[in-house]
Amino acid sequence: MTLLAIVLAILLDQLLGEPKRLHPLVGFGRLANTLEPLLRRAERTIRKYIVRADELPTDYRVAGALGWLLLVPVFTAILYWALLHRLEVLGAFWELLISALVVYFCIGGRSLAEHARAVARPLSKEPLSSNDIDDARNQLSRIVSRDTAALESEGIAKATVESVLENASDAILAPIFWFSIAGIPGVLLYRFANTLDAMWGYKNQHYRYFGWAAARMDDVLNWMPARCCALSYAITGNWKTAIRCWQRQAPLCESPNAGPVMASGAGAMGISLGGPACYEGLEVMRPELGEGRAARSEDIDAALKLVWRATILWLCIIAIVQLS
Repeated sequence: MTLLAIVLAILLDQLLGEPKRLHPLVGFGRLANTLEPLLRRAERTIRKYIVRADELPTDYRVAGALGWLLLVPVFTAILYWALLHRLEVLGAFWELLISALVVYFCIGGRSLAEHARAVARPLSKEPLSSNDIDDARNQLSRIVSRDTAALESEGIAKATVESVLENASDAILAPIFWFSIAGIPGVLLYRFANTLDAMWGYKNQHYRYFGWAAARMDDVLNWMPARCCALSYAITGNWKTAIRCWQRQAPLCESPNAGPVMASGAGAMGISLGGPACYEGLEVMRPELGEGRAARSEDIDAALKLVWRATILWLCIIAIVQLS
């Protein structure tokens, strides 16, 4: 039933894409936005009774950790408890359908491909005009957090390929991993944690401490899926180069999970990623990832195909495990 639910979820995702209205994760995001100021206010109030008012720190680590506990494991348990009663009454067919719908809401393969191809489309035009570059920059700004205004075609292609390789792990393979391991509660807990990291896991002044727990727990939950993703990129691409890049370059990356995924993916494709990038006006020098020529516009589609091969590989492995 696990494999069938995943296949149905992928088919729904490819046919329908992300729901335009009433997406459960949108409601979850609104709940998180509502809870955040309440948690900050509660921590300030409690600290007033512990330390002098003029010695109050600006550290909201406790509030952020409490918010993560309430919004991820507690909310997941409540939601699953509500579903469980229905599953017990409805029977196997409805259990399969509800499981497929839950996984469908937790993955975003079609959305990832649509956003990536929206960048690739203007870059593929010949001759390439300044308007095409501006269009590609605008499309790229929707899927990455870096500054895109000064990027040229090579930088745009590189950033898009990086986004495809990294987000495929978060948006497709990790949800499949956690559903296969822990069913509906597993995939719900992962998706809520990942969504909260996307909202709170920044290193700016506002979220550096408040979002600390969300960022760390997302790292923990993505540790194994990311390495399985990196391994599947290597298996379905250039094995030797992917493994070599993973071993040598991933430890140089700041992110413990994006490093293996992007290094292996770039090596599997035989291209170079990484290098300088600008975030909020500050240039950050990131390690070079992969080997070979610089990424080009056609590599965006090649990256999407690599993700598809990795996904099919995972489905085959799940099928073998279920049949054994």
